[in-house]
Amino acid sequence: QVQLVESGGGSVQPGGSLRLSCLASGNIFRIYTVAWYRQAPGKQRELVAIVTSGGSPNYADSVKGRFTISRDNAKNTVYLQMNSLKPEDTAVYYCNAYVNTVTTMTPRGYWGQGIQVTVSS
Repeated sequence: QVQLVESGGGSVQPGGSLRLSCLASGNIFRIYTVAWYRQAPGKQRELVAIVTSGGSPNYADSVKGRFTISRDNAKNTVYLQMNSLKPEDTAVYYCNAYVNTVTTMTPRGYWGQGIQVTVSS
């Protein structure tokens, strides 16, 4: 089985920065597309950033220029660097990854448990 665990969340003032990490563990053979989503109370979950194995990242317009998604394949970790944070960035952030295992070679999507990011004065 594959588990995704987010870390690095917390509270920060507007204009501050946070870096979220998502560590994938288990019988991983390869991680393909990775993404970050977020969901605020009463709102639909939205895609924040996404990147494929070798492609360029894509971002929601609301975070473009402020957030950066990256990955360290050797560590099975994906990051979301968040700069110039705004109150509207407050949400639970989820990492998502398409992964195949050593026994199941068809990739499937996995979700992390979510981590709170709060931006307020």
